[in-house]
Amino acid sequence: MTRLIFLGPPGAGKGTQAKTLADHQHVPHVSTGDILRQALSNQTRLGIKAQSYMDKGELVPDILVQEMVQERLNQLDAKYGWILDGFPRTVKQAVFLEELLEQLDQSGERVVSLEVPDEIVIGRLLARGRQDDNEQVIRRRLEVYRAETAPLINYYRDRQKLLTVNGNQSQEEVTNELQKIIA
Repeated sequence: MTRLIFLGPPGAGKGTQAKTLADHQHVPHVSTGDILRQALSNQTRLGIKAQSYMDKGELVPDILVQEMVQERLNQLDAKYGWILDGFPRTVKQAVFLEELLEQLDQSGERVVSLEVPDEIVIGRLLARGRQDDNEQVIRRRLEVYRAETAPLINYYRDRQKLLTVNGNQSQEEVTNELQKIIA
């Protein structure tokens, strides 16, 4: 069964690789961004709660994001595997996820960290041409990522669940390396 958690800085290719691998493995690609957008669009109870924070320019609290992930992993299509993208982002969220997976009898997850040098990530993100992607903003996002995720990488390394993949290769090479890992 495929149960993977993708970690990596913005622009590392997590979303692209998670979607490709999920399609290949016939498991859902569970992206917290997609879950949030869908909850907002469908005006679910959790979506309405999240909207109230977003309208004030605040981050959606962990507890709401955790509830959304719990709701999604409880769906039938996620019973036999999934690829998580964008969650967990902190050790606190990782502890929650570990407890949730135990409750759902879905242990055995592995964590893939896509490693890409900052200068490559900056180049990739600038090439996207989004208005909010300027070098100063990107560097700040990388600082935040490193501060939040370094402890998370150590958390999973200590549990022998961490696999590191060089994300500074062609998309096909990264996909091939990931497929070898889960074979």
